[in-house]
Amino acid sequence: QVQLVESGGGLVQPGGSLTLSCAASGDSLDRYSVGWSRQAPGKAREAIICISKFSATAAKGRFFSSRNIAKNTVSLQVRNLESEDTAVYYCAAQKSPACSLHETSFGDWGQGTQVTVSS
Repeated sequence: QVQLVESGGGLVQPGGSLTLSCAASGDSLDRYSVGWSRQAPGKAREAIICISKFSATAAKGRFFSSRNIAKNTVSLQVRNLESEDTAVYYCAAQKSPACSLHETSFGDWGQGTQVTVSS
């Protein structure tokens, strides 16, 4: 089991960028595939991206995820933020290298960090 803590959320202007961090304790994060999800107000949580345990990076549209093995963290960079990106962002870990985005594939979740995109 690994404990996860997200950080880096806050208020960002539209068009800006933001980097979130997922810090792990209790185990080495390089033993896990790590996914990012978000939950906007009044909506269900949605998966964004997953970085396989055998990969150093993952990219999907405006989202880029990477590992820092020395710091035992995984980051999520979001570019060109829009108001629709306002949500609580979560990281989660799974042992499988398949990196399924299905929510039940993840066994450990962080508590989330709020991202608000507004001018």
